[in-house]
Amino acid sequence: MKILYLNTTGTLGGAELCLLDVMTALKQARPEWALAAFVGEDGPLRTGIEALGARGRVMPLPASVARLGDASLRGRDGKSRGRLALALAFAAAPAAAPAAAYLARLKTAIREEKPDRIHTINLKAHVLGAWAAPKNVPVIWHLHDYVNSRPVMARLLRLAARRGISGVGVSRSVAEDAEKALRGRIPVSFEYNAVDLTRFAPDGPRLDLDAASGLPPAPERTVRLGLVATFAHWKGHDVFLEAAAKAKAQAASDRPCRFYIVGGPIYLTTGSQWSLDDLKSRAEALGLGESLGFAGHQTDPSAAMRALDVIVHASIRPEPFGRVIIEGMACGKAVIAVSGGGSAELFVDNETALGIPAGDPEALAQAMLRLISDESLRARLGRFGRESAVSRFDRSHLGDRWAARYVEG
Repeated sequence: MKILYLNTTGTLGGAELCLLDVMTALKQARPEWALAAFVGEDGPLRTGIEALGARGRVMPLPASVARLGDASLRGRDGKSRGRLALALAFAAAPAAAPAAAYLARLKTAIREEKPDRIHTINLKAHVLGAWAAPKNVPVIWHLHDYVNSRPVMARLLRLAARRGISGVGVSRSVAEDAEKALRGRIPVSFEYNAVDLTRFAPDGPRLDLDAASGLPPAPERTVRLGLVATFAHWKGHDVFLEAAAKAKAQAASDRPCRFYIVGGPIYLTTGSQWSLDDLKSRAEALGLGESLGFAGHQTDPSAAMRALDVIVHASIRPEPFGRVIIEGMACGKAVIAVSGGGSAELFVDNETALGIPAGDPEALAQAMLRLISDESLRARLGRFGRESAVSRFDRSHLGDRWAARYVEG
């Protein structure tokens, strides 16, 4: 069996980390199978693929193709415009010279690779894969996004859907959304992501958060709370900062606490993410001072998580999955998470994590205060969270699960 993976980016976001997890687990479960991947740009994703012993090939995506998408629907006033017209234009993109040439190269490359199955990772890859794949090769769309929130892509996917294509959402929430968006044109199921429980574990290296943030050492018994996320606007950094300021003001004097933002900007899209200066200005305006540290992007987020007492998930829109939640649980830490979208499927409120509404700084502040003041609650959530991660989100199980999907076609 030979599996070919298609992804149009080369960075390591959540979908790409999931891809590496699937490939790693499949290598262990079916070492005799051949794995290869085409990526749209060179970068850490290709490096990670080749480190697994799989073949990674860079097929640079033309700028004209890379620019197409739902972002083009929004005018300067932020309102959506001309959805149907733009969707039709996007659907006709293969007729444009650069896109047609790319699609022809992709078709040739796939024929040369001779895969038994094609597994696509992101929205553009789903469409390109459907157009470029031989009709007798099954294609799996691995759905990491809410399709209904992308009107252009929803229409494109409906146009591209055909016999031999199936969809797999990263949560039940994503799968249900896709079924509605695709109007039953392909079968859709779901398969949760998973993590490496040997890497994300209670024991292991711990990052010196204060040193990484350029802060003086915190007092003994300081409770450390952190948001571990890229600087994407929707990850809720502004909610976290406002909640941190509220919690700092209300925390008992004998309960020292310090807050950290771990991560950085990774996207190229204009206006899609905070800058470090933006966040520092907001923190200063809120009077957080040395109660807040910016620890930067960490190549090993597990070391940062082990150094925290509380890990916060604060996304302001529905999260398709919420990888940081299970990573924090796997590290045996108390987790605060948004009770909505796919993230709500990952934990039991007040048992394996504390749930909060999205975009509610006051609710987040109260959850923070509860954990700052209650060490036994932190320990209980961490213990049960780890048990849940082991039973539900162990990466080693992915190999057999995905192998079964590939065999079924």
